[in-house]
Amino acid sequence: MHELGIVFYIIRDVKKVAEENQVAHVSKVVMEIGEVSTIVPDYLTDCWRWAADKEDLLRGAELECRIIPAVSFCGDCQQEFGTVEHGKICPHCGSGNTWLLHGNEVEIKEIEV
Repeated sequence: MHELGIVFYIIRDVKKVAEENQVAHVSKVVMEIGEVSTIVPDYLTDCWRWAADKEDLLRGAELECRIIPAVSFCGDCQQEFGTVEHGKICPHCGSGNTWLLHGNEVEIKEIEV
């Protein structure tokens, strides 16, 4: 479960931003997580609760995970399509000349105080 390691990085980054902005307590952190990022949001939330409550700055803070749909692009027909539904093969033309546009993100979107 790599989610615990990710939580430690999130906490580190939130603490840095809070210190730079002289924030004493964070009430919520909103994450954008790509549909194919390999992160399991429920695991991330469980790890968050355990780790965040050990920090005065984050004690009781909520972690909200927003899922970013995975979308691929076909270089042959120039169409976008859902990656999870269709994999690497373009459903419009059958080409395998495709690549992921988005859906692999792991980003802190908001920090609420």
